[in-house]
Amino acid sequence: MMETNGGDVAMLDAELLQLPEVAPFAFKSYPDFAQKLFDQWLSLTDANRLVTSLLNDAKSGSPLSVSGNSPSANAASNSALPSMFPAGSTPPLSPRSVSGSPRITKQRAGPSNLGSPLKVVSEPVKELIPQFYFQNGRPPPNELKEQCLLRINHFFYGRSDGLQVHEFKSVTKEICKLPSFFSTALFRKIDADGNGFVGRDAFVDYWINGNMLTMDIATQIFTILKQPDLKFLTQEDFKPVLRELLATHPGLEFLQSTPEFQERYGLFSASETVIYRIFYYVNRAGNGHLTLRELKRGNLIDAMQHADEEEDINKVLRYFSYEHFYVIYCKFWELDTDHDFLIDKENLIRYGNHALTYRIVDRIFSQVARKFTSKVEGKMGYEDFVYFILAEEDKSSEPSLEFWFKCIDLDGNGVLTRNEMQFFYEEQLHRMECMAQEPVLFEDILCQIIDMIGPEEESFITLRDLKGCKLSGSVFNILFNLNKFMAFETRDPFLIRQERENPTLTEWDRFAHREYIRLSMEEDVEDASNGSAEVWDESLEAPF
Repeated sequence: MMETNGGDVAMLDAELLQLPEVAPFAFKSYPDFAQKLFDQWLSLTDANRLVTSLLNDAKSGSPLSVSGNSPSANAASNSALPSMFPAGSTPPLSPRSVSGSPRITKQRAGPSNLGSPLKVVSEPVKELIPQFYFQNGRPPPNELKEQCLLRINHFFYGRSDGLQVHEFKSVTKEICKLPSFFSTALFRKIDADGNGFVGRDAFVDYWINGNMLTMDIATQIFTILKQPDLKFLTQEDFKPVLRELLATHPGLEFLQSTPEFQERYGLFSASETVIYRIFYYVNRAGNGHLTLRELKRGNLIDAMQHADEEEDINKVLRYFSYEHFYVIYCKFWELDTDHDFLIDKENLIRYGNHALTYRIVDRIFSQVARKFTSKVEGKMGYEDFVYFILAEEDKSSEPSLEFWFKCIDLDGNGVLTRNEMQFFYEEQLHRMECMAQEPVLFEDILCQIIDMIGPEEESFITLRDLKGCKLSGSVFNILFNLNKFMAFETRDPFLIRQERENPTLTEWDRFAHREYIRLSMEEDVEDASNGSAEVWDESLEAPF
């Protein structure tokens, strides 16, 4: 017995039933009536026999006995219909349900030559999506793996015990394609047990089986440096590679013969200054946790590779220049008059020949822009000073703009208003009057600042406005650095021409170059005045 569902009943068309004694609207108004009529028709012996025969023919693939194209067939089938329908009338069609109709019953694959109207449905083809995520990194292709194994076998040939740390530099450089001063860090990463040797199998297991081979260089360096239980780099993680750089770089060999430098190496070393510079520029979150994302977005990897290839370390201006370190350290030494490695407000106010105002120095020591790492209240340590001098001497960089913006934003609402800028400029105006300089009224300065920045809203300035303008650094100089403000007003043609000749140099690069020349000349004069300079008095001069 055939069954129909609600959808099948709804498919019954009153006009197709062609019952003259029943109005068409009766089927539409009373769907249960159509169901009962259909059930009654199926219960008839002749109707049941006909439907069963048609189903068997369809299942076996035989030609159907009912065809709409042959008049004789129509006549034959009409004669076989039950007598409940009046003579000459057409029986109702089967319900046209997609799910219940035998007309679209799935057939076996392959074309049919039976002329049957049955629809052939093929199985859907499953598309295999290749794996695109690998928790421990993408495994290396077989060809790349084999090439790497050949090079590894060459370096470890005849060394059944493995390589020692001083023999590992070539492996780091040639196989891993990493800067050579990463050799000790990589060696200790593989030699976790501290045996003093790294064998071939241990190296293959770490570099190839650990999927380090297919990682980009930033991820490789991040993985080598970071501690196993952390997802970021700290300052301590960089110390091993930078100590090796200081000990092995040809441009820094003179440090090994400088005992006065070695005496202070553990406290104020060039490596620590490099680390502070790295975190100032690369760790944009400012939390001391350098992430892989920050490492990839910064230029540290390029600078490391440059430092490894360049024999003159002072040509590596990003992070590693010894001259830059020398300038930073000597500037700190000049301000730290009692040499306790801490400076206070009175020390900092002398920076740049008293260039800064008292109000901005107060804001720096309020630590609203950055918390000091110094443990002594009211004192700035060496690391804090490094952040300060980088921000002061290169106000075109984003870290500097963010630092000074927080200092000027007195209420911390994220915008600089007229009153806030006037508060800091008032002291500048007073200093100009004391120096017999022609004062520039704040109203004129405000108009100049608005013209320079072009903020979205003229009633206030946002950090976004400052980052979108190349003259943003001059705004802060106008507000709290009198010397740079006056230099900006005079527009020294020599400095303008110098900037155009070397557009790739930053403000910090130019400042460090000028200061290094000045400090070198002063040291030469001092050496000449002291004769042979045989006596070393560390209480009077910096240890260089």
